[in-house]
Amino acid sequence: MTTVNPPKSLVIASRESALAMWQARHIQARLQALYPQCDVSILGMTTTGDQILDSPLSRIGGKGLFVKELENALADGSADLAVHSMKDVPMHLPEGFVLVATGEREDPRDAFVSNAYTSLEALPDGSIVGTSSLRRQSQIQARFPHLKIESLRGNVQTRLRKLDENQYAAIILAAAGLIRLGLGERIKGFIDAAHCIPAVGQGALGIEINASRTDLIEILAPLNHVDTQLCVEAERGFSRALAGSCTVPLGAYATKEGNTISMQGFVASVDGQQMLKESVTGDAVLAEKLGQQLAQQLVARGADKILAALDGVK
Repeated sequence: MTTVNPPKSLVIASRESALAMWQARHIQARLQALYPQCDVSILGMTTTGDQILDSPLSRIGGKGLFVKELENALADGSADLAVHSMKDVPMHLPEGFVLVATGEREDPRDAFVSNAYTSLEALPDGSIVGTSSLRRQSQIQARFPHLKIESLRGNVQTRLRKLDENQYAAIILAAAGLIRLGLGERIKGFIDAAHCIPAVGQGALGIEINASRTDLIEILAPLNHVDTQLCVEAERGFSRALAGSCTVPLGAYATKEGNTISMQGFVASVDGQQMLKESVTGDAVLAEKLGQQLAQQLVARGADKILAALDGVK
């Protein structure tokens, strides 16, 4: 049992979607197990990203729309910590906020979900595939140019309902969210990470605090999963070096064995016709620098030109 003395109470800020609340309750349970004398509660909030559902994220401002209101709660003291899906956390946090722990990663792969088909390979020409992600769109279009990709927004339940209403032949979701919500039976297949490189941080949880709350660092330290933290640091180093956001089709996925991190990453045009992939392996202690190295390898092959062209069409 830890000897750290927690405050009498802790408030977790969370989005109110079912998945976000699962994540917040998971951290709540971990904290209550660590500190039985501490009252841990959850402050549910609706973010701008949850409210604007009729436009792709790339058009309305990106992933920061899912964390801004939570950060406001940290800033004004109405919450002590915020729990995020790491793939929703912008590459640069606003001044005054820090990530202090990264939770152990769930399955990082993308999941193929359909009521009529078993895989992307089985979809007929012209089938409509729903996804909210330019990263997924570019990689699917590169392999299956005969498929039609359409935007799919909303929480997990909303996306599944749209599939069940036959608006899509199939949809692609993060496997981690379905598994955490007990909806693993909806997964018809997992898409190999080599074929659809996951989003930076996909499957991992991040805990953010107000930087002035140094009293919380030691209290939250037991929630950090070091291997996941290092892998996510490498991935975020890659994305940060390429100015990555949800407006850019890129992805990176790192794994750690012993003291070594291996990572693959890609940059592509939205239609997948331009696709650059690279990989890197190195010392886990240099996680962020490995990500930067991977980005530099892609830039050397012309990734900067692909990104510049994307800037031109935003």
